[in-house]
Amino acid sequence: FTTGLTCPSYWIRSRGLLVELREIIYFVSALCVMLFGLVGCVLPVIPGVPLIWLTAFVFSLLTDFEFIGRDYLLIFGILSAASLLLDWIAGVYGAKKLGASRWGMVGAFVGMIVGVIVGTLPGFIVGPLIGAAVFELLAGKKSGVALKAGFGTFLGFLAGVVMKFGLGTVMIAVFVYMVIWPTV
Repeated sequence: FTTGLTCPSYWIRSRGLLVELREIIYFVSALCVMLFGLVGCVLPVIPGVPLIWLTAFVFSLLTDFEFIGRDYLLIFGILSAASLLLDWIAGVYGAKKLGASRWGMVGAFVGMIVGVIVGTLPGFIVGPLIGAAVFELLAGKKSGVALKAGFGTFLGFLAGVVMKFGLGTVMIAVFVYMVIWPTV
């Protein structure tokens, strides 16, 4: 407390209680949206990592870049773009590595949508595998090859989810750290 810069009472007196309450509301709202974005890292119908970046960007605009600077937003933006690219590459690589065709990839997407509509975690996880296998069968592949292609699509999907979830978690952790412990 020698300088008073880290003392909460100094912070309230110097910045004003109204400003602090507004920033707390912004922070809690941003954190809720970011956690929804983290769910989107698992559910492909929600753009998880880009939503986390967009939330950090809006928070920064609302707080005049006081907590999250432009450099962090640039890094978050690059990571968001990289997550989209790596997710796509993981899905395609997993599918192609084990013999999936475009039909299998379309089937994986349809299976994922059906799994989300069914609303169960097993349906969501197994949906892409079943969808890819069914569409490969419809495309004329034998059952063993179709199942292998479906499994490859599932592995690619799973790798993308793990990568996006990890990246989203790191982005949220950095955001929380930068807001709660701002540099003086």
